[in-house]
Order: sequence, then structure tokens, then C-alpha cells
Amino acid sequence: MNTFTDQERLGISGRVVASCLAAGRPALVGYLPVGYPDVSGSVEAVRAITEGIDGNGVDIVEIGMPYSDPLMDGLVIQHATTRARERGVRIRDAFTAVEAVAATSATPMVMTYWNLIEAYGPDRFARDLAAAGGAGVITPDLPPDDCPEWFEATDAHGLDRVFLIAPSSTDERIKLTMESCRGWVYASSVMGVTGTRSDTSDAAPVIVERARKVDPGLPVGIGLGVSNGAQAAEIGAFADLVIVGSALLKCLDSDGADLPGDLVRLRTLAGELADGVARSRR
Repeated sequence: MNTFTDQERLGISGRVVASCLAAGRPALVGYLPVGYPDVSGSVEAVRAITEGIDGNGVDIVEIGMPYSDPLMDGLVIQHATTRARERGVRIRDAFTAVEAVAATSATPMVMTYWNLIEAYGPDRFARDLAAAGGAGVITPDLPPDDCPEWFEATDAHGLDRVFLIAPSSTDERIKLTMESCRGWVYASSVMGVTGTRSDTSDAAPVIVERARKVDPGLPVGIGLGVSNGAQAAEIGAFADLVIVGSALLKCLDSDGADLPGDLVRLRTLAGELADGVARSRR
């Protein structure tokens, strides 16, 4: 097991992963978009997944920023982010959610498409995210070789930057991407959009192994498809981070009519997923 000793390269979120691995398990990452079912409800939701059952929740919260053209998101997330945008969610609301997570034992990150950062201003975005307590940003549509201003902004404000690799990525592209990351690299296990699946992808262990051969110095996270504790245990047996999104989002009703019940379901699923990653290396 790689102990990942390069602290500067690990950044904030990578050190969280290294700590989890030292404890004998991968890190658990939970995704939820800000603004769904509304801003206050989404803030309660991100807190809930950090709590889980008896404090056994996610290690890192990936806070999604709703966007008009979400290339990577499946139908569940598209529906939620569309509703959030209709209800007037703003970039500042993501920083509010970050502050809420930062007040817990979990580590907050933001997942956003590049146009939103560009419109806000890369340096301003990085500054405000760092001030809110954020660890870094996952940018699914940003090529690491085409964003010098983002490198400057994240370096200036001490933020992690997480780029994506896919089964179709060449070894050369994987190497470039991983060298550009700070924290960890997000490995998409399927060709397609996000969403829960009955079975995890056969490509998942392959892309993780390829990434480790190309660059063994950076943790590798797997997302797209994990929906329950058994799948979390399966993925956690070989990945350094297990990333869950749509399954958590399905616990929330769009009208927020029974938010207390939704939060119970979120805590229960987060606890089940945490149990899954805990037993994955046994």
C-alpha cells in the first residue's frame, strides 16, 4: 500500500486520504449539489452525510455547483441542479455550504464546471473558497494543459486541484493529468455520465492500476456508479477514494416536504457506505 509521503503534492485533501489509508481503509467522498431542495436544505444535507450513523459518515464532501450544461452529470443530478438553478442558487451559496462542512470533521471540496469559475474570476474564486475553509476544486471539463490562470490561483491560495482521467485516456494523458493534480486524481470508471448502477464497472480496477503504474505518488479516486455499502466495499478494495453522488441525492425529495425524513435517509446511507469502505480492506 502506497503511504503517499509527499505532503506538498498531497495538499489538504490528499492528506485526508493518506490518513484514512493509514487507518486501513480508503476515503469516502460524498457528492451533493448546493441549492437542492433549496439552499438551507442542501446545507443541512451536506452536514447529514458528514454525520452518518453515530458519526460514521463521509470523509470528504464534494459540493456541486449547479450549471446550465452539465456534460458529465446523469439524470438524477441534472434534475436536482436544474431545480436549484430555477430557485436562484448562486455561487456564493456554495461557499456557505463549504463553511458548514468545514465546521464538521469532514473536508469540503467543490465540484464545478470551468465556465462558472471563469465568470466569477479564477483568483477571486480561489480566494473566496479558501476563506470559506474549502480544500480544493474538482473540475470535470477543464484540460490541465489549458489553464495556467487556474494553476496560479490555486497555488496562490493553497487549494488542491483535481482533474479527471478516463478509460479512454492514453498513458501520456494520464501522466500529464496526474502531474497537474494536487490532492488526488478522479478516475472515471465508465465512459458516460454519472448515476447509480446495479453493478460496478469492470473498467474501474483497470484504470486505477494504469494510473498507479504511470504515477504511483498520487491517490486515485473512483466515481460513477457506487450506490450501496457492498459496492463501496468492492471499489474500496482497490481505490484510494470511493466517490458516491446520485445514490445520496436520491434520498432528497425535490420539494423538501419531508426534509427531516430525507436527512435520516441520508445519514443511514452515508453510514452504510462508510461501513462498506471500512470492511473493504479486511
